[in-house]
Amino acid sequence: MRMSVILVAACGIFFACFSAPAHAQQGPDVDGNELQIWTGGGHGTNGRTQHTTVWNLGFRYGWVLSEPRGPGFLRGRLEYAVDAVPAYIVVQPTNTVYGAAINPVGLVWNLDTHGRVVPYVELGGGVLFTSAQVPSGTTRVNFTTDGALGLRFLRKRATWSADLRFMHISNASLAQVNPGINTLQLRVGVGWFTRGRH
Repeated sequence: MRMSVILVAACGIFFACFSAPAHAQQGPDVDGNELQIWTGGGHGTNGRTQHTTVWNLGFRYGWVLSEPRGPGFLRGRLEYAVDAVPAYIVVQPTNTVYGAAINPVGLVWNLDTHGRVVPYVELGGGVLFTSAQVPSGTTRVNFTTDGALGLRFLRKRATWSADLRFMHISNASLAQVNPGINTLQLRVGVGWFTRGRH
């Protein structure tokens, strides 16, 4: 419950500080870059870890690699992104664990909608380091993989994003026990796209 209150408060502060009407910011543009700060959280969905809660806060730097490509409504631009995650909290039934992560692989497909709302699909992965074992009885080093479906909202001062994200946390058999944690998370972010070549 406390994590939900923190997430709602953080979202409210972001929206109050950065929301603005009227002309939209430039969206993903080939050779452009993305800068973003984001936060997300959710609950475990499987077995003994279904009562586990995850919250994280991170920073993103992305490179838009391509002009619009693909057929029909799938037409879009490929973006490669890296996330640094200095705040990672895992609330387990046995304890609360703090950590940090680096996600060096983020592949984002930004659909080419020509509007103020840009849908996207994302696949990514990284490494999570924690102060105690996650889950309990396993290891302090885990690997993460995730997939997300989201929307970008192009505003005057910034670009907002919101996505629903499935994340798997696993030690890849570094320990004898490897139950893994599957979480479903809501993630929101605010960022800026720089203009690329035209």
